[in-house]
Amino acid sequence: MTSRYDADRDLLAELLDGEPRYRVDQVWEGLYLRGADPQDLTNLPKSLRSDLAELLPPALHLVTESVSDGGRTVKWLWQLDDGARIETVLMHYPKRSTVCISSQAGCAMACGFCATGQAGFERHLTVGEIVEQVLRARVRAAEHRGGNPSSRSINVVFMGMGEPLANLDRVWTAIERLHGDAGIGARHLTISTVGLVPGIQQLIDKPLPVNLAVSLHAANDKLRNELVPINKRWPIDELIFAIQQHREIKGRRVSFEWAMINGVNDRPSDARELADLAARARAHINLIPLNPTPGWSPVGSPPARIDSFAAELGRLGANATIRANRGTDIDAACGQLRASQQPRPVAIRSL
Repeated sequence: MTSRYDADRDLLAELLDGEPRYRVDQVWEGLYLRGADPQDLTNLPKSLRSDLAELLPPALHLVTESVSDGGRTVKWLWQLDDGARIETVLMHYPKRSTVCISSQAGCAMACGFCATGQAGFERHLTVGEIVEQVLRARVRAAEHRGGNPSSRSINVVFMGMGEPLANLDRVWTAIERLHGDAGIGARHLTISTVGLVPGIQQLIDKPLPVNLAVSLHAANDKLRNELVPINKRWPIDELIFAIQQHREIKGRRVSFEWAMINGVNDRPSDARELADLAARARAHINLIPLNPTPGWSPVGSPPARIDSFAAELGRLGANATIRANRGTDIDAACGQLRASQQPRPVAIRSL
């Protein structure tokens, strides 16, 4: 059985065989613009609504929902049909909401400070499993703002569980659906990667100018090999060259994500190296207070150290922002909620 958002228009037309042709548009728009359950599509006959609800079940089944920051941060743990579990985080800001979505169940990148990386890789998510995270979050964001579910005031970041560029075919199809059918502009879609250079090169040839964020975390190969093991395959110079090509062709500024780790990558020497890389790539820097991760002993940098690091970057001419730490009390860092709810080992498999 196909899940709700895994069905494409052709399959939907088959399911609606015998119905008036306009029914396909009615259902498609109800699903993608309103994020509606088929049972709630009141412009359809009641019997057809029931049939579609059975034929197009949701892919995401709620395990738990956690709310923090006075309702400004919501985290969902979903179970998929095969038992795999993934996370989605919705964060509300004054003018816009941002949803952080997963692209894989687990992750094979093995970054030690990431709870998902510690758990290992299970499988790629399908197009429908990716899209459904966004559309459920958009409905919730609209409720929070008292608006219409078709509101476009949402940013989508592929920064949840998994490495998006390792699942690029499905991720890109999901982006095309979110852009073309759900009406979310390319400037509000961001793909984050730990540095899969071939994937960045593929993005250059894609038609939509989505944003690119690179989880850098270290500015020299020795340290980055330890923190982000994929660096051994595509070291920093290769990564920066790919980023430069991406910027030149797509015309979009890249962001560097930098998790602040006390005594590891928050020293003045790290700031100097990072500022140099940011200048080469013409990148903006997001400094991220590290959420504590069970199974990894280093801790996040204290606030004073983060402020000092940001000031040093500014003195060196780099553009840096300190990201607000949201949802620490609800295990909002990638993979933490799943780890707390599902304390079982996961075998790491190659991609």
